Amino acid sequence: MTSRSFELFAAAQKRIPGGVNSPVRAFRHVGAEPFFVECARGAKIWDVDGNEYIDYIGSWGPAILGHAPKLVVDAVREAATRGLSFGIPNPLEVEMAELICAWMPSIEKARMVNSGTEATMSCIRLARGFTGRDKIIKFDGCYHGHVDALLVKTGSGALTHGRPDSAGVPQAFVDLTVSLPFNDVELVRKAFRENKNEIAAVILEPIPANAGLYFPQKNFLSILRDECTRHGALLIFDEVMTGFRIARGGAQEIYGVTPDLTALGKVIGGGLPVGAFGGRAEIMDQLSPDGPVYQAGTLSGNPLAMAAGLAQLRELERINGWKLLEQLGGQFEKFARDAIAKAKIEITFHRIGSMFCLFFARGRIVDLGGAQRSDLKMFSKFFHTCLQQGVYFAPSQFETSFISTAHTSKDIERTGAVIHKVLAEL
Repeated sequence: MTSRSFELFAAAQKRIPGGVNSPVRAFRHVGAEPFFVECARGAKIWDVDGNEYIDYIGSWGPAILGHAPKLVVDAVREAATRGLSFGIPNPLEVEMAELICAWMPSIEKARMVNSGTEATMSCIRLARGFTGRDKIIKFDGCYHGHVDALLVKTGSGALTHGRPDSAGVPQAFVDLTVSLPFNDVELVRKAFRENKNEIAAVILEPIPANAGLYFPQKNFLSILRDECTRHGALLIFDEVMTGFRIARGGAQEIYGVTPDLTALGKVIGGGLPVGAFGGRAEIMDQLSPDGPVYQAGTLSGNPLAMAAGLAQLRELERINGWKLLEQLGGQFEKFARDAIAKAKIEITFHRIGSMFCLFFARGRIVDLGGAQRSDLKMFSKFFHTCLQQGVYFAPSQFETSFISTAHTSKDIERTGAVIHKVLAEL
């Protein structure tokens, strides 16, 4: 903790619950208090005391081109000269919808919202309205935002703070949610049998990234697709983190599985608050004003967010950013695995593209139970020592870190040296 950050956090705690506006920022998982950021550019952030860090958070994913890329800033500045918000349709909304549908063929129609939470919440309501059913299946450790019905055995901040469920969620909502271990297809089949004609949807992160980072086992996603089709339920992919980051078409492109609905966020806003959801036209047409499922948002399709997102996505495609991110990710993985091999610590390293996680646990990790085997005290030591060396990873074992196109080979090499040094000292 630096002196100015200490003062700001003390002041914040008097006026903001916990001193933060999102729980994981509190750094309680690592037994510390947060630093406050003064500015960020490229792959670096500077705190209010002038300390510099290589950043592997990127605002939790959206800064895929790095912080404050000129073309995105210019797009926002130019859009702002025409007005900050209208509450009336604007051309950029149409451009964004067309881009989303072109990049993700499973989406025939899309609607803009203001966050990933809004996107998943809307998907659930739409699925219930379309099917006429009430129950949903989710998976332990998958976090879909702070939606009442989805705060059951969740991940992210709730898991970090040891409270997988939330106070204030009515039991009646919980009773409509079936939460199962990730990668267990037999329990999915059993849930459908025991709740015949009651399941409206199965929602999941196709690549869970809120309990660390782990992956679907062979055929898991395709089996979910088959089971949903067989039982008349919708399959919802929460690609708030993975959408447009791990591939042009997200996880559904990589695994070749087509969901009925998809929730998006993060990257499509270029760093501004935004989300979107979309899917088959016959389902999306159930939304108001055409259909009976009500969903609204005064600031949805905000011109600044649309301008930022369009600029970022088009640049990502122009430079073939996914190829670059894979190269940087591969370089990072090599340094990390070399350091792990030389250390006498049990660590499991997971990466896909520009997303990665170091679990301080041994063995295969394919679900929340595996992630929870991690040595949290060891992770905390690792986090703090890296931070002291100028490298900022996620302040929780149960979060994912990110690489941007602004990271250089030199940044990765320096980080590798820090990881090697830190693991050798633990």
